[in-house]
Amino acid sequence: MSDFITVPSGTGYWLRNATVPATLLTALPPGVAPDDDGLVVVDLAIRDALVAAIVAAGNATMGEPAADLRRGQIWPCLIDAHTHLDKGHTWNRAPNPDGTFDGAIRTVMADRAANWSEDDVRQRMEFGLRCSYAHGTRAVRTNIDSLGPQAAISWPVFEGLRKEWAGRIELQAVCLVPLQRFGTKEGEELADRVAAANGVLGAVGYMSPEIDELFDRLLALAEERGLDIDLHCDESGDVGARALTHLASAVLRRRFRGQVVCGHCCSLAIQPPAIVDETLQLVVEAGISVVSLPMCNMYLQDRVPGRTPRWRGVTLLHELAARRVRVAVASDNCRDAFHGYGDHDMLEVFREATRVCHLDRPHGDWPRAVTTTPADLMGFTNAGRIGVGLPADLLLFEGRTWSELLSRPQSNRVVLRNGAAIERRLPDYRDLDGLVGGI
Repeated sequence: MSDFITVPSGTGYWLRNATVPATLLTALPPGVAPDDDGLVVVDLAIRDALVAAIVAAGNATMGEPAADLRRGQIWPCLIDAHTHLDKGHTWNRAPNPDGTFDGAIRTVMADRAANWSEDDVRQRMEFGLRCSYAHGTRAVRTNIDSLGPQAAISWPVFEGLRKEWAGRIELQAVCLVPLQRFGTKEGEELADRVAAANGVLGAVGYMSPEIDELFDRLLALAEERGLDIDLHCDESGDVGARALTHLASAVLRRRFRGQVVCGHCCSLAIQPPAIVDETLQLVVEAGISVVSLPMCNMYLQDRVPGRTPRWRGVTLLHELAARRVRVAVASDNCRDAFHGYGDHDMLEVFREATRVCHLDRPHGDWPRAVTTTPADLMGFTNAGRIGVGLPADLLLFEGRTWSELLSRPQSNRVVLRNGAAIERRLPDYRDLDGLVGGI
């Protein structure tokens, strides 16, 4: 499908009659007010790769090159704050036999042991990045499986790709191991590796008798190396899974000052109100941010053969946001045993999150969950928003209203990087046939 609009060539032009979610603007231009859906209509000037002006629609300078969006929406390029690029696109050779979480764990462990060489990991990560770039993602934070010898294979691959993709996609990495590993010498060595790669310290937090001691150790390792924390927490339907509570208590107990992000937090949605209230209060006091992964959680959680799932698997996004906890949504796994689908398209993630989690009526600030908020969590303060003087890294959509934008995949979107439209060709799945097998 061709792009829905042609952007003028050259270093200066106007984008006229553009609809923008007001929450994604750094400031409203004079004379512009949001409608009932939080949308505004403006003209944007692009000059020398930057947004040079934002004015009320109809006030673009006449006689200059321009493209008329006819009320199509403009967003900043999207930010994906929780992925697993190193697992991605293994489904053809390692499908989940029953779709369950346990099935995913067993399948990935076997595939990793048999196949995750340097070349295998690099090619699959590169494939995912090509998808992300074509869809309009500007920054990605990926988890890196780091158990045993895999760390020595995958971290150098990540560092190489980060250099190669700089300027197109800004990459961050989080180590992923069971929390228990940080009670061992291997955990200390892994923390050193992460620090040397300017990464983020991460783990999967499961309940255990020593969970408080392990969280204290993890935070101590992070403090010593000046690292932030990004954890998988309570990714289950177990009402007794309360790693988030223990983590928040540890952050407060140690007065940890680094950034702490928790992904999933699924079990929070099925716990008693008193437990929920206690946990949310601790999360607020500890300054923890939460990333929900609705597509993957819908795929895995409450999956019982022959039975329709009884709950959605996602965490308490509205309740967290109501307490001013920073909340983002992200893609998580793509085409591997943890999620058999996905294409690294953050608009798809937002569309499905809106439907599954009721992030609408009103839409309010929820567009920030795939833009401004994850950009802030990753330290990219000039990304995930539209403002005068910021880079012209923008997405142009044909959809005008929320219903139009989120009813179709917007496959004819235009992606601007530094004000110029990029080539949006997606990689062919056949490119991976030599690694994972074809049909």
